[in-house]
Amino acid sequence: MPGTAPAPRAATPDASPRCRWCTDDPLYVRYHDQEWGVPSRDPRHLFEMLILEGFQAGLSWLTILRRREAFRAAFFGFDPQALAHTDDAWVQDQMQNATIIRNRLKLQATGTNARAWLTLDDPAALIWSVVDHAPRIHHYAPGDAIPTAGPEAQALSRLLKHHGFTFVGPTICQAYLQAVGCLMDHTTDCHRHAALAGG
Repeated sequence: MPGTAPAPRAATPDASPRCRWCTDDPLYVRYHDQEWGVPSRDPRHLFEMLILEGFQAGLSWLTILRRREAFRAAFFGFDPQALAHTDDAWVQDQMQNATIIRNRLKLQATGTNARAWLTLDDPAALIWSVVDHAPRIHHYAPGDAIPTAGPEAQALSRLLKHHGFTFVGPTICQAYLQAVGCLMDHTTDCHRHAALAGG
């Protein structure tokens, strides 16, 4: 999940209880309330989130969210067909782009992962296969130890690496699976838990 340490309860304008990693930043609140943990099978969204989770490694997720629109502009709207044709010149251009995260290895991995993505017959089915094609609903209470690289993430990491992806270690895959709703890890005190758990 975004963040690495419990934070105080987010003091948001509507006072709705939220997962403790969610700050009062409006961008973070919208992401938490509208996107994180919502099941997604849209290939473009799944690809975008996989790339962004790779860029997040070593950084805060809020840092990524604040640059998301810049990434979309620089990365052709996360069109894997376009990104598959990027080369060293494109990487060098992006290394001068101060609006995104400038990391040469991650930029190179973007093209690699786009090409790998295009080899998959059904990317969404492959991703969802690690949870048997249905959201895995958890009921973690505040303070519970939530895995940072559970068995589903380890399985997805192996699958993606087998298909030629990079920057897809188990920790990145754990955050990814939570983000796209394969793992529903909103805590039980969060106002989104009941809706996404079917309660």
